[in-house]
Amino acid sequence: MERNGETLWLRFHVECRLQYLALPAPAASIRADGLWHHTCCEAFIGDGAYSEFNFSPSLQWAAYDFSGYREGMCERPMAEHPEIGLDVSEEHLALEADFAVGDLQGALGLSAVIEEMDGTKSYWALAHSQGAPDFHHPTCFAATLPAPEAP
Repeated sequence: MERNGETLWLRFHVECRLQYLALPAPAASIRADGLWHHTCCEAFIGDGAYSEFNFSPSLQWAAYDFSGYREGMCERPMAEHPEIGLDVSEEHLALEADFAVGDLQGALGLSAVIEEMDGTKSYWALAHSQGAPDFHHPTCFAATLPAPEAP
C-alpha cells in the first residue's frame, strides 16, 4: 500500500495453484456491479460514512459511497478509471490497483473473495467480525489510511 497525494496504490497477493483458482474472463476496464460474487479484491475507507472499491482480475471495477453501515449506498463518482494490473504465474496471482481516493482518510479495510474452480469461496480480510463474513462491519476496518500530505 502506498499513498501519493489523492491516489492510493494497493497490491493484493494470493499464493495458490492457479489451476484451482476461478478467474473471471478478461473484460474492458469498466465499472460493473456484483464483482464480489467471484474472485475480487476490495478496499473500504472511512469512519461511519465510508467508501468501497472493488477490483476484479477481469479488470472491471466498482466504487460506492455509504452514509453508514450498509446504508445509503450510491455510486462513487470517479473522474478516472482505476488502473488495474495483474501479475500471474502458476503459483500466484497479484492484483495491483492504482486509484483516486481524494481526501478520504481514516479506517481502512482490505479484503478479498477467492473463488475456486469447484465453486468454493473463501473470504479474506485484515480482521473479521463475529459470524458470517461481512467486510462492511467496522471490525474489518483494521488499518488506517492517513490524510494526504500537504503540497
